[in-house]
Parts: sequence; structure tokens; C-alpha cells
Amino acid sequence: MKTPPDSPSFPFSTFKLALVGSIIFSLQGCAVVAVADAAVTVVATGVKVTAKAVGAVADAVIPDSDDGN
Repeated sequence: MKTPPDSPSFPFSTFKLALVGSIIFSLQGCAVVAVADAAVTVVATGVKVTAKAVGAVADAVIPDSDDGN
């Protein structure tokens, strides 16, 4: 018994499945990179703000040695 001409053959449907799977996995990889990049940006900004705050507190607590004497 022959298959009708409009039904896909086995290798073609396997190829489509592999192609769709590859596209899905590559998009997930992009999402993971985007989330990781956002997390690194948030942490870097937090460290920068914390360093500025610590520097401001240190400047306020430690007296200047340049009194003009």
C-alpha cells in the first residue's frame, strides 16, 4: 500500500522536528544569556553604589590632613 503524495515522509518530519528543536534551544540560550547579563549589570551597579557610599562615609569620618597649617 502506497502513502498518499500529500503526507510527509518519515525523514522529512524528523528533519522538521530537529529543526524546530534546534530553534527552540537556541532561543532559550539567548534568554539565559540575557538574564545572566541583566543579573551581572544589577550586581555591578550595586557594587558601584556601595563603593561610593563607603567612600563618602570614610571621607566624612576621617578628618582631612590639609588644614592649611
